[in-house]
Amino acid sequence: MKRCRSAQTDHHHRSQPLDLLHTKAICTFLKMTNRIFFACLLLSLYSAGSSLSCRWLSHKFRQHTENSLELLDTMANNSTNTTEDAELEVAFPHRLYTQASKASAGERLVFIVQVLKELAKLFKKDHSSASWQKKTEEDFVIVVNGQIHGLRPCIGSHSHKKKNDDLTKYFHTLSDHVKRMGHSAEAWELIRREIKIHLFRVDQLASSLLTNN
Repeated sequence: MKRCRSAQTDHHHRSQPLDLLHTKAICTFLKMTNRIFFACLLLSLYSAGSSLSCRWLSHKFRQHTENSLELLDTMANNSTNTTEDAELEVAFPHRLYTQASKASAGERLVFIVQVLKELAKLFKKDHSSASWQKKTEEDFVIVVNGQIHGLRPCIGSHSHKKKNDDLTKYFHTLSDHVKRMGHSAEAWELIRREIKIHLFRVDQLASSLLTNN
């Protein structure tokens, strides 16, 4: 009897480490499974959030464009009539828009945001001689900045992409042209017309993104 009890006791002591190892293995497996589960959950939530944030492009972008165009038209009503036959000596960058239309969706978004930023930056120049009301101009800049802010979540990982150097040079030349014209009311009316064309072209690019999706 003593031998049987001793054998049972020995067997019990030997099985304890095995049971402990088995339990630790199960716990480790469960922890790994939980980590994988939560990683997948976070990834799915991030993806859902990204797609939801880009809905702004289809639901709000066009509305903001229409608002900015209305403000530009209001600014035109207060402009002088001496510029009816005048033309801007800086060629519009149609080629750059054509190139952008053939680029990837991410690159198109980056291009759109760059254009909008450049348009808003124009009004940081001396525009005291402009014939429109300052409040209308401020409202226009607010709407454009709203578009820039709304598109940021849509760009995501593409935000690191390099700016279009040719587009930067074009707007630099445009600013220099206004400066050479003494930042006059006539110069700013020409700029207003140029901005309107940009808004139409930017809206076309944004529409192409929705069509592709």
